[in-house]
Amino acid sequence: MKLRNLALSVSVACATLSTALVSPAAQAAEQFFPALVYRTGAYAPNGVPFANGYVDYLKLTNARGGINGVMVSWEECETGYATDKGVECYERLKGKNGGATVFQPLSTGITFALTEKAPVDKIPLITAGYGRSESADGAVFKWNFPIAGTYYQAADVLVQHVGKKEGGLDKLKGKKLALVYHDSPYGKEPIPLLERRAKELGFSLELLPVTHPGVEQKATWLKIRQSRPDFVFLWGWGVMNSTALKEAQATGFSRDKLYGVWWSGAEPDVKDVGMGAKGYSAVTMQHGAEYDSDVVKEILDKVHGKGQGTGPKEEVGQVLYMRGAMAAMFAVEGARAAQEKFGKGKVVTGEQARWGYENLDLTQAKLDALGFKGVMRPVKTSCNDHQGANWARVHTWNGSKWEFSSDWYQADDKVLGPLVKEMADKYAAEKKIERRAASDCDS
Repeated sequence: MKLRNLALSVSVACATLSTALVSPAAQAAEQFFPALVYRTGAYAPNGVPFANGYVDYLKLTNARGGINGVMVSWEECETGYATDKGVECYERLKGKNGGATVFQPLSTGITFALTEKAPVDKIPLITAGYGRSESADGAVFKWNFPIAGTYYQAADVLVQHVGKKEGGLDKLKGKKLALVYHDSPYGKEPIPLLERRAKELGFSLELLPVTHPGVEQKATWLKIRQSRPDFVFLWGWGVMNSTALKEAQATGFSRDKLYGVWWSGAEPDVKDVGMGAKGYSAVTMQHGAEYDSDVVKEILDKVHGKGQGTGPKEEVGQVLYMRGAMAAMFAVEGARAAQEKFGKGKVVTGEQARWGYENLDLTQAKLDALGFKGVMRPVKTSCNDHQGANWARVHTWNGSKWEFSSDWYQADDKVLGPLVKEMADKYAAEKKIERRAASDCDS
């Protein structure tokens, strides 16, 4: 009985939280952007700043006058990073407030689950920097949009980066690379790309899965100390990242040989390790910490300056906060693009918004006008390309802050292109999906 009462209390608390995080305009005829978030649980330290950046950008959009006069609304639903809860949130929110414009699962596991639901409900999914890497192939994945980043891209750029540090990709022959990864769909995503690169370039690949949530890694780092890899790639999330850095320090593995994916390269990952993480690098999804960007200055002025900030003022501009703001910008600009076809100044449906995400053309001039000058490069999607950009940089923790330590890299499409098609074709065969005809590209 006590457990039942506790569950009821938690359920009531979550319902109260959900209600509290509904935007003031959420009951009117606005463009509705539901948010699947995790402000609780093992991944909350990383999930919270993303969610705050996402909501603050939506608030900024309204402060700017909406999308051609159409105000935006939102509602958060707490998933705790659990796939089953993510699906429940999706089902609860998809039909609210006139219907969802787009969902951003913020979880590769939830993305896998929703990939089959989205086409039925005609609601697009933006999975910027996560989800299925092969969903960049819009001819198979009509409703999925990994805009500006996939894990194949991230892994390839990291391989390019360590190759450059060694004096060229050919110098990787005979080297050892270990992948320490979250034992989940997320952590397994880069493996096909790394296996292909290992075979092509002649380096060995050691796969070291870490069980959720990642607080126990001693056996993993004992293996690393024994096998002595030349490089370690870290595909972690939440507490797993800081734990890995602490274990690397404890076992004497040089942090300048440790490289993280963009979900392992933010302030929460290193702040508790401090100088112990100095030299650790991570690939970025274009942006890093962007305190001096125009969009951050505008949010501080028009949102936090009005007492309407979602989280603490000091986090505005941090890495994950910027990731959330960027994700919200993609959502808004795709709806704006859809208005150009279906009616400027009108609320667009999820199906119409899908067309907008497939015809997204964020030129540098547009990005600069939105406040992302120096933060991002152009993004242009198409019927076949639902990613739209494959640029990345690397930044390094100097003991107190992140600093860019590389120029721009572009993932090698000669490697990624065939792999994406191969994996997309495999998915299509399993699900009995036909590739889209050219005539479907304007739908």
